[in-house]
Amino acid sequence: MASLLKFAEENLENLVTPFGQADVLLLYGIAAGKLEKYLGDRELAGKIWMPSGRMRHLLKRGSKLEPLFAHELNEAVTLEFLELRSKTEHLSAAKNDLTDLQVKVWQYFLPRKLADFFYATNHEGPGKEIDRIFFDIDRSDGMSAGQAQETTRTFIETIKDDSELENLLGNFDFFVYWTGNSFHVLFFLEKLMPSSFYDEHFQYSKNDPEHNFTGQWAKKVNEQIDFKVVGGHERQGNSINIDPSQTPSGKLCRVPLGSLHMKDALNIDGISVPITEKMLYEEDLAYKLTNYRPKNIIENLSKFETFLPKKFR
Repeated sequence: MASLLKFAEENLENLVTPFGQADVLLLYGIAAGKLEKYLGDRELAGKIWMPSGRMRHLLKRGSKLEPLFAHELNEAVTLEFLELRSKTEHLSAAKNDLTDLQVKVWQYFLPRKLADFFYATNHEGPGKEIDRIFFDIDRSDGMSAGQAQETTRTFIETIKDDSELENLLGNFDFFVYWTGNSFHVLFFLEKLMPSSFYDEHFQYSKNDPEHNFTGQWAKKVNEQIDFKVVGGHERQGNSINIDPSQTPSGKLCRVPLGSLHMKDALNIDGISVPITEKMLYEEDLAYKLTNYRPKNIIENLSKFETFLPKKFR
């Protein structure tokens, strides 16, 4: 890990082309080391962007491949591995020089391709117990990062004022981060709950939007700001969506530190980074976040690590 980080610090302008070819694993190997406690035994996934051909991207995940975990990704990525990937495009040609773990990692993140870095929010496979509730503050085209910031700030204030949630959950922690394009808000539950707990209390219903917390909160947020905020994942145009639909097991969530956010297969338009609640009140936050790129993560890694939830550092 130390040699990877030192190499990254010395090559800040080449973090996604560490040996002359596109490769996300220098950045993701370092990020995985910082996220080992946060990700634990949750399965990783890679969304690989394809610059040509019929498919826009490939999704590699633990429901289709042998599951991959953060500690394994951190262990597998070495400078020697990265250099070999820069010289060899296809796994079959490099297999004899790799460990079994490196072979597995190769299948999730291909050389010469850029990729987003995800994990299974509440593990792979449908219907399992959950201990994280996840909300995507999703902005449709035409909505600004500043509007997403205002929505997130008001959403968190609304949550904290809800005595019914406190009665339901007791003590709970929550966490906010920038995805590279907008914000995610997560609750960490004190114990595992059945999948029906999400269905009853947080799953958004278009037919009965105020049936549970999500619809009620979305309505309250919408009443407090001067643009449209709605619940659920169905984009309505010129709106911010408060969307909990990636909470159930079998759904994916972007990692909170170091994941690229891609405009297309060749262009990075952001990177994920944890923030604090207090930062949501900074007037220039949206400007700073939208201008973050991989080198900013490496330059400020020790600071961003302190923004992760205390129990996961």
